[in-house]
Order: sequence, then C-alpha cells, then structure tokens
Amino acid sequence: MFNSLISSIKRWHSKPKTTPTQGEPENNEPGHGKGKKPPRQSAQNRKPSAASGARVIVPRSDHSLSRRDVSRAALTVMKRLQEAGFEAYIVGGGVRDLLLGGHPKDFDVATDATPEEAKQLFRGARIVGRRFRILHARIGREVIEVTTFRGHHSDGEAHEAQQSEHGMLLRDNVYGDLESDAVRRDFTVNALYYTTNGFEIHDYTGGIRDIEQRLIRMIGDPETRYKEDPVRMLRAVRFAAKLDFEIEPATAAPLKELAPLLRNIAPARLFDEVLKLLMSGHGERTFELLREHQLWPHLFPDNARQLDDPSALALTRLALQNTDKRIRADQRVTPAFLYAALLWPAVNSEQKFLTEKGLPPVPALAQAAQKITSGQLVHTAIPKRFSMPMREIWDMQSRLPRRGGERALRLMEHPRFRAAYDFLLLREDSGEIPAGLGQWWTDFQQVDEDQRLEMIRDLPRNAPGAKKGRGRRNRGGRRRSGSQGGQGPSN
Repeated sequence: MFNSLISSIKRWHSKPKTTPTQGEPENNEPGHGKGKKPPRQSAQNRKPSAASGARVIVPRSDHSLSRRDVSRAALTVMKRLQEAGFEAYIVGGGVRDLLLGGHPKDFDVATDATPEEAKQLFRGARIVGRRFRILHARIGREVIEVTTFRGHHSDGEAHEAQQSEHGMLLRDNVYGDLESDAVRRDFTVNALYYTTNGFEIHDYTGGIRDIEQRLIRMIGDPETRYKEDPVRMLRAVRFAAKLDFEIEPATAAPLKELAPLLRNIAPARLFDEVLKLLMSGHGERTFELLREHQLWPHLFPDNARQLDDPSALALTRLALQNTDKRIRADQRVTPAFLYAALLWPAVNSEQKFLTEKGLPPVPALAQAAQKITSGQLVHTAIPKRFSMPMREIWDMQSRLPRRGGERALRLMEHPRFRAAYDFLLLREDSGEIPAGLGQWWTDFQQVDEDQRLEMIRDLPRNAPGAKKGRGRRNRGGRRRSGSQGGQGPSN
C-alpha cells in the first residue's frame, strides 16, 4: 500500500496543479436548511496564505485512504459537524498511519466550530484542557477528540494566549482556519487532513512528501517550536521510532541543547509521555534515540548515571525488549515492571553503598528504594498503583534465594511472584548476578507437589534459607533458685 501511495504521489506531481476559483462549488457540500448554520467559506475557496506555503490537494484517485478504514464514530462526528454548516476533517496520526498501511486505534477531528458550538451537537460531550481546550465527543463506546482550528498564538489576547519566560505556551486558545491550523501543528506528517467532501487529502506543509522520504520534520523553526512545548522533542523521537523514519537534520539539531527544558514539564505529564515512548511496542528503539539525542538523562537521570556499567545497560535493554515482545504478542504489560527495571541499577548501587557502611541488607534495600524513587518523582510521576508493586518486586529479589522449609511454597502464592521471577531472570541474563537461581525457580514451577518438596530437601546446606539440623540450645534462660548453673535438657 505504501508503494502504491508513492506511485500516486509521483503521478500527482507530474500533473498540472490547479486551484479552485472563488465561488467554485464543492463536491457533496451539505446544505443549510432551517435552523442550521450557513456553511462557512470552504478551505478550497480560500487563497493560501504566504505563511502556509504551497497547498496540495490529493484527489481520491491519487491516494489509498478509504473512509471504510475510518471508524464509524469519527465519520458520525464529521457528518454532524458538516450538516450543521461547519468544516470537519480527520487529521493527524490517523491520516498518516492509514497512508502507511497501518490501523490507527483512534481518530481526531479538526473543525472550524468552537468547542462550545461543537458541544451542542453531541449529547454528553465534555470540554477538556486548559492550555488548549478540546471537545471529547462520545459516540457509542468511542470518544472522538474534536479540536478547533488553531490560529497564531501571537494574535491572541492575554486571556487566550500566554507564554512563559522560556517561551513555553501556557495558554493557547486562539482559533483560526484550516491553513493556520496546519502550520500550527508539530510535524509535517501529522498535518494531513482528510475530508469526506470529495474524499481528498489536504496538505499545506509537505507532509505527503515527507512520508514518501520517511522523514520527521518540524513545521516552522524547530528551536522556537520546542521552546513552545518541550514535549515535542519527545514526540519527534517517538514518531521516528514508531514509523522507522529519520529525524530531519534541522529538526534534530536543537535537541541536545534544549533537552534541559524537559525539567519545566509537569512530572505527571512526563509520566504519560514515558508510557507512550516505552510501552507502545518500540521501546528499545526509542531508548536508543533518546540516548543519542541526550534526552534520556532528563527523564531517568539515575538510570543514565549507571549505564556505563555493562550489566545496567543490558538490564535496561532486556527490559525494553521484553516489553516490546509482550506488546506485539498482545500480552499484558505494566509500568510497575518497567520502572522496576529502569530504576533497579541505581537502587542496587545505593544498597551496596549502604551495606558497605554497615547497614544490614534489608534496611539498606528499603532506604535505597526510598531514595531513588523520591529522586525519580522529581522528573516523572509514578502513581502509587505502580510504585507499590515496583517496590515489592525489588523486595522479593532478596527473598527468592531463601527457599528452605515452606518459604518457596509461600513465595509462589505471593501476588508479585511471577513479576519478581521474571525480573530475576532479567538480572541473570544481564550478567548482574550468576545464573542458576532462575533455573531452579523455573523447574520448581513445572513439577508436582511431591517433586517440589524433594527439590527443597535437596537444597545445599549453605543455601540461603536452607533447612539446617537442630543443635542443642539453652532453654534455661535465667538461673533458677537451687540450680547448679548447667544447661537444661536439650530439645
């Protein structure tokens, strides 16, 4: 499908480009009967602004995108908006992924209706967001994100647009038209608009050509756009990893210098971004790109400081590989396990430091875990529903070697046993600890109860937690009146 798209693009570029004249009728333009808002001036009938660059309209015959591939809910939202006299387009990743032959999980709609106007068309719709207000329209079980065409924030008043001293946009509720909305989006491949009026794709920023060349390119000046929203640096890396594209050189150039701006982003927002980066099936490739552009130390500084240790680097990569494989196999993944792996090298290093100072291993682990977790919270939030299981996984690393008596049987009943066992295997595979214990636990899970008891009895006497023979012990305690001072009878 992608090769077909490229061929269509080349055919389109060989054709003479024409722009509809003022007043030329559009295909399937909805009427405006009684009670409906008259149609606004169509984007096809507007003259392209100088700032938006050359407009490209790809006709249905020259692209592979079909409305059959668009969710019914998104089409319903578009239809209601159009029937009310508004423009409506599928925009962003949905268009991009369909052109690349993918299957988008969600679709966004862009319109010239304000959030308040659009809300009146959908029962139960909610306006959300502060920096930029959007509408969540619920159609059946789906929620479609409806955004109003954005204008240039410099044209807004103080209550509509506001920037920080670093250039970051704090409020950006300035509305515009289709052309201004296109140039306000982040990357060219995300600024493609699909309409059911003529089933065309509108491209104002060269997104079609960048898809053909497999490039992630920032719209506008990259440095300025990153300062407006530093999370765009993470998005550039995420899209490059997900699509297997290259980051265009001018887009990549400011990343290293501007990476510290990520410290200005709320930890809760960065936690959400980390999940998108590392838990979308392309985590290992994303990690390598984040390191290459020196963004990783601003997300996981404690992990970054440990990566000179080969076992720490191997553990990080293995955890990401494991997560990617499970996602591609439609298996369950949890941030608790991934965070446990990413922060463990620092926790392990701190624990060793504390034990060398004389602190017993268990309190040392608890103190190290508290310190590293608290340090990470400054950068990315970790909700308690993930931080508690993460710390249990760490705690069980010191319990898994202790298998004597009924300990092994009790450990298998622990709700975090499976995660702790998987984590133990990663530690062995990374070279942090010698192999052997993981295989014992693998065998222990696969045999019946009698064989398990036999495995416990066969544990070496010097194994941690192994059952040892009972010797004589003094049960006398305090010397009683009339006693000769000898030990009492043995047990």
